[in-house]
Amino acid sequence: MVDLKQRKIVVGITGASGSIYAIELIKFLLQNNIEIHLLVTDAGRLVIGHELLHFNSKELMGKNITDLLTQLKIDTEDHNLNIHEMNDFAACIASGSYFIDGMVILPCTMGTLSAIANGASKNLLERVADTALKEGRKLIIVPRETPLNRIHLKNMLSVVDAGATILPAMPAFYHQPQSIKDIVLFLVGKILDQLMIEHQLFKRWGE
Repeated sequence: MVDLKQRKIVVGITGASGSIYAIELIKFLLQNNIEIHLLVTDAGRLVIGHELLHFNSKELMGKNITDLLTQLKIDTEDHNLNIHEMNDFAACIASGSYFIDGMVILPCTMGTLSAIANGASKNLLERVADTALKEGRKLIIVPRETPLNRIHLKNMLSVVDAGATILPAMPAFYHQPQSIKDIVLFLVGKILDQLMIEHQLFKRWGE
């Protein structure tokens, strides 16, 4: 495993269900002094507010991602947390010359997957994913959709062929989870494994 210090991870949150996975990943990375560059789509913000804070659409109007993260007990003043606007193509992470250790899109909608598979780069999240692929850097895409149609599967194959890792939001039960959080942390741990970041979020098989 790689030392936790001086790591830079981009976290992208889109409008698929499962925003709790991303929030727990962010908390872990910040607790371990890892620099985060956060990208959240408008739909991602709405899903966070709905799933985790139980806001309705009217209540979410006027609330930005910083407001939501604060209510979820994430310190938005943490110097390791950098929140970028989705249309800020001048951001450091938009360039391949800015080194990152990896990018995680968690959860990833089928629309975002399609854009990445086709090199659309119409917002900063898609641009950073495209840059990660062209630079040969770790790109982990966590789809949360079921069932999957042929287009979804073809797009997954396209991004894998380009160098990405598809890590579906699929729980396991061999570690005998006792709570929803245990199930969530299993997936977060699998993502951290791909990033070569040490953790003890779940009991491994055979331990």
